Parts: sequence; C-alpha cells; structure tokens
Amino acid sequence: MPTSTASNRKQRLAILLSGRGSNMVALVNAVQNGVLRELAEVAVVFSNHPEAPGLATAANLGCPTASLSSQGRKRAEFDAEVVELLRGYQPDYLVLAGYMRILSPVFIRAFAGRILNIHPADTHQHQGLHAYEWAFENQLPETKITVHLVDEGLDTGPVLAQRPVDLRGANTLAEVEQRGLAVEHELYAETLVQLLVGQLKIEN
Repeated sequence: MPTSTASNRKQRLAILLSGRGSNMVALVNAVQNGVLRELAEVAVVFSNHPEAPGLATAANLGCPTASLSSQGRKRAEFDAEVVELLRGYQPDYLVLAGYMRILSPVFIRAFAGRILNIHPADTHQHQGLHAYEWAFENQLPETKITVHLVDEGLDTGPVLAQRPVDLRGANTLAEVEQRGLAVEHELYAETLVQLLVGQLKIEN
C-alpha cells in the first residue's frame, strides 16, 4: 500500500461522487489549504453522472474532472471502463465521497486496499443507504461516522476510524444530517492524514 512522508511526493487522490459532493469540497479544501496540503493532491474528481453538481464545483475549485454515465450500463462492464479511465490519472488512493454505486469485484481488485469510503453509521450496526434516516427513526442518542477501506462486501471493509455524533435534541432528519456531515467533513481528511503518514492501525 502506498505511503507518504514529508520527503516523498504527494499522494494522488481520485475523488468519486454522484451528487453535490459536500465531502469532496471538504477534502479539496484540506488538500489546498488544510491538513492534507503537504501530503496529497487531487488527481481527478470523477462522477458516474456527467451532470452531477459536484463536478462543476470541483472544476471551480481548480480540480481536474472526468465522468462516464452509468445509466443503463452493466455494472462490471461500466466499472472496467472506469478503472481504465482512472488509471490514466495514476491515483494512489480512491476516495468515495457520495459515490452511489456498489463497486464490482473488477473495480475493487484493480485498486485493492486503496479505496476509502465514509459511512454515516457504525458499519457493524448498519450497512447500505439511509443511515441517517435509520438513526433518526430509531431515535438514537448517538450515531458513529465510519471511514473504512472498501472490500467486496457492502460496508464490510476494515475500519480506519470512527467518531461519534451526538444526536440528543435533534428533532428533524435535516438536523441529524447536519450534525453528521459536520463530523464527516473533519474525520475524512484527518483519517487520510493518518493513513498517508503511516500512523493508522487498521482494524476489522
């Protein structure tokens, strides 16, 4: 797995999104002006939706962008094309930031051990979509944001970091999401820092 120290080149990140990309913005800000400035650079921001708002946002932030439409495409065939496109940007890590697709084995094996995802729940308690809805509907006093490596299961990869979100007094789903996203935006960049400097203990 690639590692980086202050004396090595910056690690190249490919950020993948499907929508507005709020985590992408937080990561780009961390790369350009924050905790990742000396460690990483954004190789490309990619979307499976060419009209995704996050692509325009990324371009406005000065990032290279690329897209391929996944509409009507078979998963493995589409993923094979994405793999080839992304390899052209020579990424060290792929960072999923609201990429709303289940990755096929073809994709995961191409970048094994180098794909990160952020999940708005404890992955041992809730996998898949609608994690904030799950926390809100079950009136949880707390949820956890999880950053993990992606394997061939659904949100089953090794956990890199977790951070709690206090949900007490959150009376609407929007408030739950707002609190969670604030934690997501900090935790993702900080976890990448620890990973790139080799300080991260990877746990299953």
